[in-house]
Amino acid sequence: MKRADDFEQRRVHLANLSDEELYDRFWNLAEQIVDPLLELGKKNTTPSVERSVLLRMGFSSLEVKPIVEGVMNKGLMGKGAGNVVWRLSKKLGISVREAGLELANGRHWDDVDSLF
Repeated sequence: MKRADDFEQRRVHLANLSDEELYDRFWNLAEQIVDPLLELGKKNTTPSVERSVLLRMGFSSLEVKPIVEGVMNKGLMGKGAGNVVWRLSKKLGISVREAGLELANGRHWDDVDSLF
């Protein structure tokens, strides 16, 4: 079955637009498509995503597990596990790696409450 050629009908609302207007319309429509996806990414995360972030920060999978579990127990998943580790490192004046290892070993979780 061949598709009917309706291009001329579908482009009527675009026919009188200049190149600049078409360019602006394209980016406006693209933003409408992408904005909800960005919003979802900002507001929603998963343990898997948070583990991935911590792995990219240089922690091993064995070190990451207790950090993500602690972040979930504290109800801070929306803040991000990497962000929790980073803020703790700033508060304690130690490296990000040291802060993460401290959390992985069960220390400083009380300090995390005051970070946000």
